[in-house]
Amino acid sequence: MLQQSVADWNRADIPAFMRCYEDSSETTFVSKGIVKGTTAVRERYRAAYPDAEHMGKLTFSELAVRMLTPQSAIVTGRFTLDRASKAGGPANGIFTLVVRKSAVGWRIIHDHTTAL
Repeated sequence: MLQQSVADWNRADIPAFMRCYEDSSETTFVSKGIVKGTTAVRERYRAAYPDAEHMGKLTFSELAVRMLTPQSAIVTGRFTLDRASKAGGPANGIFTLVVRKSAVGWRIIHDHTTAL
C-alpha cells in the first residue's frame, strides 16, 4: 500500500494517492492542524500541492511496522520530497500512520506527519 502511494504521488495523481486512506468521515490527518474525513484530507493535499511541480518526487525511508492486531498496525518512517526551489524546495519529515486491514486491503485511518 505504501509503495503504491509513492508511485501515485510521483505521478502527481492525488485521487489515486488518496486510495491509501480509508474512505471515512473518521479518517484523520494531523500536522499543523487536525483534518477529519477523507474528503477534507484530499482537499488539504490539493491546496498544499496544486500541481506536479509542487508535489515533487516522494521517497520514504526508515519504515518500521508494529503490528497491534492482525488487522491493525502502526507505521513510522521518514519522507523526503525533492522539488525545485520555486515549488517550495526540498522538504522532509517524519510520520506515524495507524493502518487497518479491511476487505479492500490496508488503509490509513490516522496520519500524523511533521515536516522538519
